[in-house]
Amino acid sequence: MGDVIRAPWNAYFVTGFDACSKVLRGRNWLAPDFAWQERQEDARQWDAIATQEMTKTLARLNAPEHTCQRRSLGNLFDRSTIQRLTPQVEEHVTRLLDDLAEKLRWGEADFVSTVSEQLPISTIGTWLGVPPEDYAHILEITHNQVHAQELLPTKSELAVSEEATLRLRAYFTEMVKQRRANPSNDVVTGWIHTWDAMAPDREAADEILYRLTMFVTIASLETTATLLSSMVSLLLSEPGRWEWLQEHPGYIDAAVDEVLRYDPPIQINTRVAADDTVLAGVPIAKDAMVHVVFGAANHDPRRNENPDAFDIMRTGTHLTFGGGVHYCLGAALARLEARTLLTQLLKRFPTLRAVTAPSYASRLVFRRVTSMNVAI
Repeated sequence: MGDVIRAPWNAYFVTGFDACSKVLRGRNWLAPDFAWQERQEDARQWDAIATQEMTKTLARLNAPEHTCQRRSLGNLFDRSTIQRLTPQVEEHVTRLLDDLAEKLRWGEADFVSTVSEQLPISTIGTWLGVPPEDYAHILEITHNQVHAQELLPTKSELAVSEEATLRLRAYFTEMVKQRRANPSNDVVTGWIHTWDAMAPDREAADEILYRLTMFVTIASLETTATLLSSMVSLLLSEPGRWEWLQEHPGYIDAAVDEVLRYDPPIQINTRVAADDTVLAGVPIAKDAMVHVVFGAANHDPRRNENPDAFDIMRTGTHLTFGGGVHYCLGAALARLEARTLLTQLLKRFPTLRAVTAPSYASRLVFRRVTSMNVAI
């Protein structure tokens, strides 16, 4: 249909790889922040509490606010941080695969609830100092909150998302408060010191700290869990693929990248035009929304030959982690979790097989695998 297609509302879908890359990396394409929302004819559609709360997070900010907050985090998962986290991730994977092995002794097991959803919350929870007894609570409210980030959420979905948003605010506000009272040598305490020096008062600092801590947590969970589930599903879907990768472990990183290209956990990201412009030959007016469709871009045959084939040997590229100033903060961590899990799975479960196809939540923007049974 073309690289840029008109949507049924005042927006465009962007599907071509080069056009999507231009939007993600271009300085004249902005996140739909509060200033943009206030300029819309019907600003009421943005008044939902959950929508308002997400607009305050890093993903919806533009310069200079985005620049300031992102710099305060530093390079979250640089090489040295990944090296420090690797033994912890390996321990989490070993523990979760022990649980999987125990369940598989009695037949089938749901890979999603046993492993895929547990590894990201264990990893980010340990890093931020979230008590393990709170993991289930965080997962539940994250699943419910994500409705606010869909393209066209219904009133009932926004109501569910609103309740979850308020629970997230309460949880992470209390977390920052407790960390202030009991500082330690951890990431959140470091952020507190940084923002105490930057913000005009403690109340303003704590508001920013709540948003950063909440955003980093929820951004790390469903996306990585879906990547892990999709990875196992795709590698088990064709006879011989699992066995081949066992014999060629040097291609594990390539397999993870092909999963990211083939089935990105986030399907759509929205930007708005900062000025009247032309994108792939299509005139776009200032403030018009464009929806970058990651799956379509990654399957553009001009960028990846035979794009609908899952090919571990592929040397193509993808946009799954975005680009430009909003490039995914947790890309390196997601790769670490996927690589570590796949490495151990191949060694411990050489005869692993899928019993049921993945079941998905009914969503457009954030894919979520809800269940997938495996056996040995």
